[in-house]
Amino acid sequence: MFICKSITHRSEGLFMTSRAQLMDEFAYLLTFVDSLRQLDDAGWTAPLAAGKWSTRDVVAHIMLWDKYFLEEAIAPIAAHHPLTLKHLDFDAFNRNAVEYAKTKDKTALIELTIRYRGEILERLRTLSDEEWVEVHQDGDGHPFAVDHYVPDFIAHDGHHIKQLQAFLHTYSA
Repeated sequence: MFICKSITHRSEGLFMTSRAQLMDEFAYLLTFVDSLRQLDDAGWTAPLAAGKWSTRDVVAHIMLWDKYFLEEAIAPIAAHHPLTLKHLDFDAFNRNAVEYAKTKDKTALIELTIRYRGEILERLRTLSDEEWVEVHQDGDGHPFAVDHYVPDFIAHDGHHIKQLQAFLHTYSA
């Protein structure tokens, strides 16, 4: 059975108040993505709807964003180094993620997703409360703070998890 949990986040008007709650919600992706191992290959590669990405594409998209933020923002913050994060062309990044997805099998993509999200969580746990809210400058000179990044990506995860849950409900019915 696929893991289904209600995702709550700021865009739904429910504000999480503690860092621990945020970390729990951010970590939920690990459990959800791991549950996708049981999806058969046809379901893994089928579009979620006409003209939409597949489960494989969505997982690759999330994984590559996690990899990017880990390497360009989270790891540097944890190591007390300058951020190299820059604003990217989202459409090009996402097209590349879909192409990348075609080069990996399901197990590899799931394991990479778990690895990168796990590494982000590990690094975030090392931050002091002051570092959690500290505002950094990214590579373009824009502000970046962990306490804004985490809720934003919880919302991002929630958006995609809801899409996947809707597909899985109809696919497995």
